[in-house]
Amino acid sequence: MSNQLQLSIVTFPKGAYITVEGKANADQFFILRTGKVQISKEVQVVSEEGGSILSPGDFFGVVSTMSGHSHIETAQALTDVSLISVTRDKYELLIEKNTPVAMKIIESFSRQLRHLDESLARITQKTMKGDADATHLFRVGEFYAKTNQFNLAYYAYHQYLKLCPTGPDVQKARERMAKIKPYAKPVYLDGDDTQFNRVYPKDTMIFSETMPGKELYILQRGTIKISKLTNDNEVLLAVLKPGDIFGEMSLIENKPRMASAIAMEESQLLAVNKENFSKMTINQPQIIARLTTLLAKRLWLIYKQLANTLITDPTGKLWDYLMIQLEQNRIPIKRGETFTFNFGAREIGPMVGLSAAQANMAVMELLKSPIIKTIENRIYCTDIEELTKQASYYRKMQKIELNKRSKDKVN
Repeated sequence: MSNQLQLSIVTFPKGAYITVEGKANADQFFILRTGKVQISKEVQVVSEEGGSILSPGDFFGVVSTMSGHSHIETAQALTDVSLISVTRDKYELLIEKNTPVAMKIIESFSRQLRHLDESLARITQKTMKGDADATHLFRVGEFYAKTNQFNLAYYAYHQYLKLCPTGPDVQKARERMAKIKPYAKPVYLDGDDTQFNRVYPKDTMIFSETMPGKELYILQRGTIKISKLTNDNEVLLAVLKPGDIFGEMSLIENKPRMASAIAMEESQLLAVNKENFSKMTINQPQIIARLTTLLAKRLWLIYKQLANTLITDPTGKLWDYLMIQLEQNRIPIKRGETFTFNFGAREIGPMVGLSAAQANMAVMELLKSPIIKTIENRIYCTDIEELTKQASYYRKMQKIELNKRSKDKVN
Protein backbone atom coordinates (compact mmCIF):
# COMPACT_ATOMS: atom_id res chain seq x y z
CA MET A 1 0.00 0.00 0.00
CA SER A 2 1.29 3.46 -0.88
CA ASN A 3 1.96 5.71 2.13
CA GLN A 4 0.40 8.63 0.28
CA LEU A 5 -3.26 9.16 1.06
CA GLN A 6 -4.93 10.41 -2.10
CA LEU A 7 -8.66 10.92 -1.77
CA SER A 8 -11.04 12.10 -4.46
CA ILE A 9 -13.33 15.10 -4.18
CA VAL A 10 -16.68 14.59 -5.91
CA THR A 11 -19.61 16.97 -6.35
CA PHE A 12 -23.32 16.41 -6.86
CA PRO A 13 -26.00 18.96 -7.77
CA LYS A 14 -29.10 19.56 -5.66
CA GLY A 15 -31.58 16.68 -6.05
CA ALA A 16 -29.02 14.14 -7.25
CA TYR A 17 -29.02 10.59 -5.88
CA ILE A 18 -25.59 9.72 -4.49
CA THR A 19 -26.33 6.18 -3.29
CA VAL A 20 -29.42 4.06 -3.90
CA GLU A 21 -30.72 1.45 -1.46
CA GLY A 22 -30.30 -2.11 -2.72
CA LYS A 23 -27.65 -1.26 -5.29
CA ALA A 24 -24.75 -3.72 -5.18
CA ASN A 25 -21.01 -3.13 -5.40
CA ALA A 26 -20.69 -0.43 -2.76
CA ASP A 27 -16.96 0.25 -3.02
CA GLN A 28 -16.69 3.77 -1.57
CA PHE A 29 -18.13 5.84 1.23
CA PHE A 30 -18.38 9.61 1.55
CA ILE A 31 -17.48 12.34 4.04
CA LEU A 32 -19.53 15.49 3.54
CA ARG A 33 -17.44 18.65 2.95
CA THR A 34 -20.11 21.19 2.03
CA GLY A 35 -23.88 21.14 1.65
CA LYS A 36 -26.59 18.87 3.07
CA VAL A 37 -27.58 15.27 2.29
CA GLN A 38 -30.78 13.43 3.20
CA ILE A 39 -30.66 9.74 4.15
CA SER A 40 -33.72 7.53 3.75
CA LYS A 41 -34.52 3.82 4.01
CA GLU A 42 -37.26 1.84 2.31
CA VAL A 43 -37.94 0.01 5.56
CA GLN A 44 -37.67 2.22 8.66
CA VAL A 45 -38.70 0.09 11.62
CA VAL A 46 -37.32 2.27 14.43
CA SER A 47 -36.06 5.81 14.69
CA GLU A 48 -32.28 6.12 14.44
CA GLU A 49 -29.90 8.33 16.35
CA GLY A 50 -28.33 11.19 14.47
CA GLY A 51 -31.27 12.09 12.27
CA SER A 52 -31.66 11.82 8.50
CA ILE A 53 -30.17 15.18 7.47
CA LEU A 54 -26.36 15.17 7.23
CA SER A 55 -24.11 18.23 7.50
CA PRO A 56 -20.38 18.84 6.83
CA GLY A 57 -18.21 16.35 8.74
CA ASP A 58 -20.85 13.61 8.64
CA PHE A 59 -20.32 10.44 6.63
CA PHE A 60 -22.51 7.88 4.88
CA GLY A 61 -22.17 4.66 2.91
CA VAL A 62 -19.61 3.24 5.36
CA VAL A 63 -21.75 0.26 6.41
CA SER A 64 -22.23 -0.98 2.86
CA THR A 65 -18.68 -0.22 1.74
CA MET A 66 -16.87 -1.80 4.69
CA SER A 67 -19.22 -4.79 4.96
CA GLY A 68 -19.05 -5.47 1.22
CA HIS A 69 -22.85 -5.71 0.96
CA SER A 70 -25.42 -3.78 -1.04
CA HIS A 71 -26.44 -0.25 0.00
CA ILE A 72 -28.85 -0.16 2.95
CA GLU A 73 -29.92 3.46 2.42
CA THR A 74 -30.54 6.08 -0.23
CA ALA A 75 -28.59 9.34 -0.06
CA GLN A 76 -29.91 12.39 -1.94
CA ALA A 77 -28.34 15.84 -2.16
CA LEU A 78 -30.58 18.49 -0.58
CA THR A 79 -28.24 21.22 -1.85
CA ASP A 80 -25.24 21.25 -4.13
CA VAL A 81 -22.73 19.11 -2.24
CA SER A 82 -19.01 18.43 -2.17
CA LEU A 83 -17.87 15.06 -0.82
CA ILE A 84 -14.64 13.26 0.01
CA SER A 85 -14.74 9.79 -1.52
CA VAL A 86 -12.96 6.99 0.39
CA THR A 87 -12.55 3.58 -1.23
CA ARG A 88 -12.34 0.42 0.88
CA ASP A 89 -8.68 -0.16 0.05
CA LYS A 90 -7.74 3.34 1.31
CA TYR A 91 -9.39 2.97 4.72
CA GLU A 92 -6.32 1.65 6.57
CA LEU A 93 -4.28 4.56 5.26
CA LEU A 94 -7.03 6.97 6.34
CA ILE A 95 -6.71 5.56 9.86
CA GLU A 96 -2.95 6.12 9.85
CA LYS A 97 -3.25 9.69 8.60
CA ASN A 98 -6.45 10.73 10.36
CA THR A 99 -7.15 8.61 13.44
CA PRO A 100 -9.97 10.89 14.76
CA VAL A 101 -12.04 10.19 11.63
CA ALA A 102 -11.73 6.44 12.15
CA MET A 103 -12.63 6.73 15.83
CA LYS A 104 -15.64 8.90 14.99
CA ILE A 105 -16.85 6.17 12.60
CA ILE A 106 -16.28 3.39 15.14
CA GLU A 107 -17.97 5.29 17.97
CA SER A 108 -20.90 6.16 15.71
CA PHE A 109 -21.25 2.51 14.67
CA SER A 110 -21.13 1.39 18.29
CA ARG A 111 -23.88 3.82 19.34
CA GLN A 112 -26.05 2.80 16.38
CA LEU A 113 -25.55 -0.88 17.11
CA ARG A 114 -26.48 -0.55 20.76
CA HIS A 115 -29.58 1.51 19.93
CA LEU A 116 -30.74 -0.80 17.14
CA ASP A 117 -29.92 -3.97 19.07
CA GLU A 118 -31.98 -2.77 22.03
CA SER A 119 -34.84 -1.92 19.66
CA LEU A 120 -34.63 -5.33 17.99
CA ALA A 121 -34.61 -7.06 21.38
CA ARG A 122 -37.73 -5.16 22.45
CA ILE A 123 -39.53 -6.11 19.23
CA THR A 124 -38.48 -9.75 18.91
CA GLN A 125 -37.73 -10.86 22.47
CA LYS A 126 -40.04 -8.52 24.46
CA THR A 127 -37.18 -7.64 26.80
CA MET A 128 -37.83 -5.34 29.73
CA LYS A 129 -35.73 -2.41 30.83
CA GLY A 130 -34.74 -4.25 34.02
CA ASP A 131 -32.96 -6.91 31.97
CA ALA A 132 -30.09 -4.45 31.55
CA ASP A 133 -29.54 -4.20 35.31
CA ALA A 134 -26.71 -6.13 36.99
CA THR A 135 -29.27 -7.96 39.15
CA HIS A 136 -30.09 -9.87 35.95
CA LEU A 137 -26.87 -11.82 36.59
CA PHE A 138 -28.67 -13.83 39.27
CA ARG A 139 -31.27 -14.92 36.70
CA VAL A 140 -28.43 -15.87 34.36
CA GLY A 141 -26.95 -18.05 37.11
CA GLU A 142 -30.35 -19.62 37.83
CA PHE A 143 -30.86 -20.52 34.16
CA TYR A 144 -27.51 -22.23 33.75
CA ALA A 145 -27.78 -24.00 37.11
CA LYS A 146 -31.18 -25.35 36.08
CA THR A 147 -29.69 -26.64 32.80
CA ASN A 148 -26.70 -28.22 34.63
CA GLN A 149 -24.16 -25.88 33.01
CA PHE A 150 -22.35 -25.34 36.28
CA ASN A 151 -19.29 -23.47 34.96
CA LEU A 152 -21.56 -20.80 33.52
CA ALA A 153 -23.84 -20.70 36.56
CA TYR A 154 -20.95 -20.32 39.00
CA TYR A 155 -19.46 -17.50 36.94
CA ALA A 156 -22.79 -15.61 36.82
CA TYR A 157 -23.43 -16.02 40.55
CA HIS A 158 -19.90 -14.80 41.31
CA GLN A 159 -20.39 -11.69 39.18
CA TYR A 160 -23.77 -11.04 40.81
CA LEU A 161 -22.20 -11.09 44.30
CA LYS A 162 -19.36 -8.88 43.12
CA LEU A 163 -21.56 -6.26 41.44
CA CYS A 164 -24.62 -6.45 43.72
CA PRO A 165 -23.25 -7.10 47.23
CA THR A 166 -26.50 -5.90 48.80
CA GLY A 167 -28.80 -7.40 46.16
CA PRO A 168 -32.03 -9.22 47.10
CA ASP A 169 -30.67 -12.67 46.18
CA VAL A 170 -27.20 -12.54 47.73
CA GLN A 171 -27.85 -15.36 50.21
CA LYS A 172 -29.40 -17.58 47.55
CA ALA A 173 -26.43 -16.96 45.24
CA ARG A 174 -23.97 -17.96 47.98
CA GLU A 175 -25.93 -21.13 48.70
CA ARG A 176 -26.10 -22.04 45.00
CA MET A 177 -22.36 -21.47 44.57
CA ALA A 178 -21.51 -23.70 47.52
CA LYS A 179 -23.73 -26.44 46.13
CA ILE A 180 -22.35 -26.46 42.58
CA LYS A 181 -18.71 -25.61 43.38
CA PRO A 182 -17.53 -29.27 43.22
CA TYR A 183 -18.81 -29.50 39.63
CA ALA A 184 -17.72 -26.08 38.36
CA LYS A 185 -14.38 -25.11 36.84
CA PRO A 186 -14.74 -21.41 35.94
CA VAL A 187 -11.69 -19.38 34.90
CA TYR A 188 -10.78 -15.67 35.02
CA LEU A 189 -13.57 -14.94 37.51
CA ASP A 190 -12.16 -11.49 38.20
CA GLY A 191 -10.26 -11.01 34.95
CA ASP A 192 -6.51 -10.52 34.68
CA ASP A 193 -5.27 -7.16 33.41
CA THR A 194 -1.72 -8.49 33.10
CA GLN A 195 -2.54 -11.47 30.86
CA PHE A 196 -3.40 -10.54 27.28
CA ASN A 197 -3.18 -14.06 25.84
CA ARG A 198 -5.81 -16.23 27.52
CA VAL A 199 -7.03 -19.78 27.07
CA TYR A 200 -10.63 -20.61 28.01
CA PRO A 201 -11.62 -24.28 28.38
CA LYS A 202 -14.75 -25.58 26.69
CA ASP A 203 -18.04 -24.45 28.28
CA THR A 204 -16.61 -21.51 30.20
CA MET A 205 -17.86 -17.94 30.17
CA ILE A 206 -15.71 -15.05 28.96
CA PHE A 207 -18.28 -12.50 30.13
CA SER A 208 -21.97 -12.38 30.95
CA GLU A 209 -24.67 -10.01 29.76
CA THR A 210 -25.17 -6.89 31.94
CA MET A 211 -21.60 -7.04 33.29
CA PRO A 212 -19.50 -3.90 32.86
CA GLY A 213 -17.00 -4.28 30.04
CA LYS A 214 -13.40 -3.12 30.01
CA GLU A 215 -11.90 -5.31 27.28
CA LEU A 216 -12.49 -6.41 23.72
CA TYR A 217 -11.29 -9.78 22.49
CA ILE A 218 -9.71 -11.11 19.31
CA LEU A 219 -10.41 -14.81 18.83
CA GLN A 220 -7.20 -16.60 17.82
CA ARG A 221 -8.23 -20.24 18.16
CA GLY A 222 -11.48 -22.05 18.92
CA THR A 223 -15.17 -21.15 18.74
CA ILE A 224 -17.18 -18.66 20.80
CA LYS A 225 -20.95 -18.37 20.94
CA ILE A 226 -22.69 -15.10 21.67
CA SER A 227 -26.07 -15.57 23.32
CA LYS A 228 -28.67 -13.77 25.39
CA LEU A 229 -31.23 -14.96 27.93
CA THR A 230 -34.74 -13.80 27.17
CA ASN A 231 -37.95 -15.03 28.76
CA ASP A 232 -36.04 -17.91 30.41
CA ASN A 233 -34.70 -19.02 27.05
CA GLU A 234 -31.17 -18.84 25.64
CA VAL A 235 -31.17 -17.16 22.23
CA LEU A 236 -28.15 -17.80 20.03
CA LEU A 237 -27.00 -14.55 18.42
CA ALA A 238 -23.75 -15.55 16.72
CA VAL A 239 -21.06 -18.21 16.46
CA LEU A 240 -17.58 -16.68 16.15
CA LYS A 241 -14.51 -18.14 14.47
CA PRO A 242 -10.77 -17.30 14.60
CA GLY A 243 -10.07 -13.73 13.53
CA ASP A 244 -13.38 -12.39 14.85
CA ILE A 245 -13.48 -9.50 17.32
CA PHE A 246 -16.10 -9.24 20.05
CA GLY A 247 -16.88 -7.28 23.21
CA GLU A 248 -15.84 -4.01 21.60
CA MET A 249 -19.01 -2.01 22.23
CA SER A 250 -18.68 -2.08 26.02
CA LEU A 251 -15.02 -1.03 25.73
CA ILE A 252 -15.77 1.87 23.39
CA GLU A 253 -18.86 3.14 25.23
CA ASN A 254 -18.06 2.00 28.78
CA LYS A 255 -21.52 0.43 29.12
CA PRO A 256 -22.75 -3.02 30.26
CA ARG A 257 -22.36 -6.09 28.07
CA MET A 258 -25.37 -6.69 25.86
CA ALA A 259 -24.90 -10.47 25.58
CA SER A 260 -22.83 -13.33 26.97
CA ALA A 261 -19.73 -14.88 25.37
CA ILE A 262 -19.15 -18.59 25.97
CA ALA A 263 -16.37 -20.89 24.75
CA MET A 264 -17.89 -23.77 22.76
CA GLU A 265 -14.49 -25.47 22.65
CA GLU A 266 -11.09 -24.63 24.12
CA SER A 267 -10.41 -21.14 22.81
CA GLN A 268 -7.46 -18.78 22.82
CA LEU A 269 -8.15 -15.05 22.98
CA LEU A 270 -6.19 -11.84 22.88
CA ALA A 271 -7.68 -9.44 25.46
CA VAL A 272 -7.36 -5.73 24.65
CA ASN A 273 -8.07 -3.05 27.25
CA LYS A 274 -8.77 0.65 26.65
CA GLU A 275 -5.12 1.70 26.89
CA ASN A 276 -3.99 -0.91 24.37
CA PHE A 277 -6.92 -0.11 22.12
CA SER A 278 -5.84 3.55 21.96
CA LYS A 279 -2.34 2.43 20.95
CA MET A 280 -3.80 0.14 18.29
CA THR A 281 -5.55 3.01 16.55
CA ILE A 282 -2.12 4.49 15.85
CA ASN A 283 0.19 1.47 15.56
CA GLN A 284 -2.06 -1.24 14.12
CA PRO A 285 -4.49 0.33 11.64
CA GLN A 286 -5.25 -3.10 10.19
CA ILE A 287 -6.88 -4.12 13.48
CA ILE A 288 -9.00 -0.96 13.51
CA ALA A 289 -9.94 -1.53 9.87
CA ARG A 290 -11.02 -5.07 10.76
CA LEU A 291 -13.04 -3.75 13.69
CA THR A 292 -14.76 -1.20 11.44
CA THR A 293 -15.56 -3.96 8.96
CA LEU A 294 -16.95 -6.15 11.74
CA LEU A 295 -19.18 -3.36 13.08
CA ALA A 296 -20.34 -2.57 9.53
CA LYS A 297 -21.31 -6.21 8.98
CA ARG A 298 -23.24 -6.25 12.26
CA LEU A 299 -25.09 -3.06 11.35
CA TRP A 300 -25.97 -4.46 7.92
CA LEU A 301 -27.26 -7.63 9.59
CA ILE A 302 -29.34 -5.82 12.21
CA TYR A 303 -31.02 -3.68 9.52
CA LYS A 304 -31.99 -6.92 7.77
CA GLN A 305 -33.26 -8.40 11.04
CA LEU A 306 -35.34 -5.30 11.73
CA ALA A 307 -36.88 -5.59 8.27
CA ASN A 308 -37.65 -9.24 9.10
CA THR A 309 -39.82 -8.11 12.04
CA LEU A 310 -42.27 -6.52 9.57
CA ILE A 311 -43.04 -9.86 7.88
CA THR A 312 -46.33 -10.95 9.40
CA ASP A 313 -46.33 -14.61 8.32
CA PRO A 314 -44.33 -16.68 10.88
CA THR A 315 -43.10 -19.13 8.26
CA GLY A 316 -42.18 -16.19 6.04
CA LYS A 317 -39.98 -14.87 8.85
CA LEU A 318 -38.07 -18.17 8.86
CA TRP A 319 -37.55 -18.21 5.09
CA ASP A 320 -36.38 -14.60 5.18
CA TYR A 321 -33.96 -15.28 8.06
CA LEU A 322 -32.40 -18.18 6.16
CA MET A 323 -31.99 -15.87 3.16
CA ILE A 324 -30.34 -13.24 5.36
CA GLN A 325 -27.80 -15.87 6.46
CA LEU A 326 -26.95 -16.67 2.84
CA GLU A 327 -26.54 -12.95 2.09
CA GLN A 328 -24.45 -12.43 5.20
CA ASN A 329 -22.09 -15.24 4.21
CA ARG A 330 -22.05 -14.14 0.54
CA ILE A 331 -23.07 -17.57 -0.68
CA PRO A 332 -23.28 -17.65 -4.52
CA ILE A 333 -26.86 -18.47 -5.47
CA LYS A 334 -26.82 -21.46 -7.80
CA ARG A 335 -29.50 -24.01 -8.59
CA GLY A 336 -28.99 -27.27 -6.77
CA GLU A 337 -26.28 -25.90 -4.46
CA THR A 338 -26.59 -27.00 -0.83
CA PHE A 339 -25.90 -25.16 2.42
CA THR A 340 -25.79 -26.14 6.10
CA PHE A 341 -26.73 -23.41 8.60
CA ASN A 342 -24.93 -23.22 11.96
CA PHE A 343 -28.19 -23.47 13.94
CA GLY A 344 -31.03 -25.91 14.18
CA ALA A 345 -34.81 -25.94 13.98
CA ARG A 346 -35.17 -25.27 17.71
CA GLU A 347 -32.98 -22.14 17.61
CA ILE A 348 -34.42 -20.38 14.56
CA GLY A 349 -37.83 -19.52 16.08
CA PRO A 350 -36.49 -17.47 19.02
CA MET A 351 -34.02 -15.78 16.65
CA VAL A 352 -36.89 -14.07 14.84
CA GLY A 353 -38.97 -13.44 17.98
CA LEU A 354 -41.59 -16.16 17.62
CA SER A 355 -43.28 -17.58 20.70
CA ALA A 356 -42.81 -21.29 21.38
CA ALA A 357 -46.22 -22.11 19.88
CA GLN A 358 -45.65 -19.93 16.81
CA ALA A 359 -42.16 -21.34 16.32
CA ASN A 360 -43.37 -24.96 16.47
CA MET A 361 -46.04 -24.35 13.84
CA ALA A 362 -43.75 -22.29 11.59
CA VAL A 363 -40.90 -24.82 11.77
CA MET A 364 -43.30 -27.67 10.96
CA GLU A 365 -44.45 -25.70 7.93
CA LEU A 366 -40.85 -24.92 6.92
CA LEU A 367 -39.86 -28.59 7.13
CA LYS A 368 -42.69 -29.54 4.77
CA SER A 369 -40.59 -28.03 2.00
CA PRO A 370 -38.64 -30.73 0.10
CA ILE A 371 -35.50 -28.53 0.14
CA ILE A 372 -35.30 -28.09 3.94
CA LYS A 373 -34.07 -30.85 6.26
CA THR A 374 -32.41 -31.13 9.68
CA ILE A 375 -29.13 -33.03 9.95
CA GLU A 376 -27.30 -33.34 13.28
CA ASN A 377 -29.33 -30.47 14.80
CA ARG A 378 -28.52 -28.17 11.87
CA ILE A 379 -30.87 -26.85 9.19
CA TYR A 380 -29.79 -28.13 5.78
CA CYS A 381 -30.97 -26.74 2.43
CA THR A 382 -30.68 -28.88 -0.71
CA ASP A 383 -31.30 -26.02 -3.17
CA ILE A 384 -30.41 -22.47 -2.16
CA GLU A 385 -31.80 -20.99 -5.38
CA GLU A 386 -35.25 -22.31 -4.46
CA LEU A 387 -34.76 -20.93 -0.94
CA THR A 388 -34.16 -17.44 -2.34
CA LYS A 389 -37.36 -17.70 -4.37
CA GLN A 390 -39.37 -18.55 -1.26
CA ALA A 391 -37.81 -15.71 0.75
CA SER A 392 -38.24 -13.22 -2.11
CA TYR A 393 -41.95 -14.02 -2.23
CA TYR A 394 -42.44 -13.10 1.43
CA ARG A 395 -40.29 -9.97 1.07
CA LYS A 396 -42.45 -8.91 -1.87
CA MET A 397 -45.62 -9.50 0.16
CA GLN A 398 -44.13 -7.39 2.97
CA LYS A 399 -43.52 -4.46 0.61
CA ILE A 400 -47.03 -4.71 -0.82
CA GLU A 401 -48.49 -4.67 2.69
CA LEU A 402 -46.34 -1.68 3.72
CA ASN A 403 -47.40 0.26 0.62
CA LYS A 404 -51.04 -0.53 1.33
CA ARG A 405 -50.69 0.74 4.91
CA SER A 406 -49.08 3.96 3.67
CA LYS A 407 -51.91 4.55 1.22
CA ASP A 408 -54.54 3.85 3.88
CA LYS A 409 -52.90 6.45 6.17
CA VAL A 410 -52.97 9.06 3.40
CA ASN A 411 -56.63 8.33 2.66
